[in-house]
Amino acid sequence: QVQLVESGGGLVQAGGSLRLSCAASGRTFSSYTMGWFRQAPGKEREFVARISWTGAGTYYANSVKGRFSISRDNAKNTVFLQMNSLKPEDTAVYYCAAASTARFDYWGQGTQVTVSS
Repeated sequence: QVQLVESGGGLVQAGGSLRLSCAASGRTFSSYTMGWFRQAPGKEREFVARISWTGAGTYYANSVKGRFSISRDNAKNTVFLQMNSLKPEDTAVYYCAAASTARFDYWGQGTQVTVSS
């Protein structure tokens, strides 16, 4: 079992930056693939980024590639999402997720990111 708590969301102007954090409980955090997803109003939840359990492998949605960066600190049971050059279309609730197999089984409660134009 893994419990996830996101933080770091807020209101930012277009072109600005935010850093999201996801704190995980559980002693097996380092064995999970971690991911970030987002859901905008009226839209389905979409994949943003994921990182392998070692941190060596990362993968991004095309919409955020080159602007967002995912990283993790297994010693602190935390995964991060650095978001730069934010756009109004990045506005969404951002969720942290953990996968022990091929699917993401554990989810946080989400943190709101609002980008004003």
